[in-house]
Amino acid sequence: MSDFLAIFTQYAPLFLEASWVTLRLSAAAIVMAMFLGSLIAAMAMGRVRALRWIATAYIGLVRGTPLITQIFIIYFGLVAIVALPAFWAGALALAFHNSAYIAEIIRSGFQAVPSGLTEAARSLGMSRTKTLKRVQAPLALRTTLPVLGNQYIIAIKDSSLVSFIGMTELFQTSRNVASSTYQELTAYIIVALYYLVIVLALTAVVNWLEHRLSAHRRPATS
Repeated sequence: MSDFLAIFTQYAPLFLEASWVTLRLSAAAIVMAMFLGSLIAAMAMGRVRALRWIATAYIGLVRGTPLITQIFIIYFGLVAIVALPAFWAGALALAFHNSAYIAEIIRSGFQAVPSGLTEAARSLGMSRTKTLKRVQAPLALRTTLPVLGNQYIIAIKDSSLVSFIGMTELFQTSRNVASSTYQELTAYIIVALYYLVIVLALTAVVNWLEHRLSAHRRPATS
C-alpha cells in the first residue's frame, strides 16, 4: 500500500498533465464527430437516394472495422501526405469512428419524434426550418442525450488507443510509469482510477443536463 501511495503521489503531476491531454483530445474528437455525425444523419434521413446510400455505406464501414485499424490508417495514411501531429491524427480517427455511432443516435432521436407533432407545427404555418429548430430538434435532444452522453464516455475510454501512435496521454503515461518503476499493476490501477474519475464526472454532467431538460415534465409542487 505504501508503494502504491508513493508512486501515486510522485507521478501525480504526470498523470494530471496526461489527463488534460486526454480531455483535450476527446473534446476535439467529440466536436468533430458531432458535426460529421449530424451531416451523416441528415444524409441518411434525406430524400436523395444516393446520399442515403453513401451514409449507409459510411456507417457500415466505420462500425464494421476496428478503431485501432482506423487510427493506423488515418495516421500513417495522412502522414504520408501531410505532416500531421499525432494529436490531430488521433482526434480525427476518434471523430471518424464516433461520428457513425452519433449519426445513428441522431437519426433514431428524430425518428422517435411523433409525426403528429411535426404535422401540427406545419399546419400552424411553421416553415420546415422553424419546425426543425423549435419542435423536432429539442424533442430529439431529450431522447438522445443519455445515449449521446454514453457515447462521449466511450470516446474518452477509446482515446487510450492513440497511445499506439505516440500520443502521451493517460494510458501511455501509465505505460511509461510502469516501465520506469517496474510496478506494472500499480501503474495500471492508478490510470484506471483517473479514467474512473473522468467518467464519473462526465456522467454527473450528463445526468444534470438530462434533469434540466426534463424539468418541464415534472408536476409543479405546491
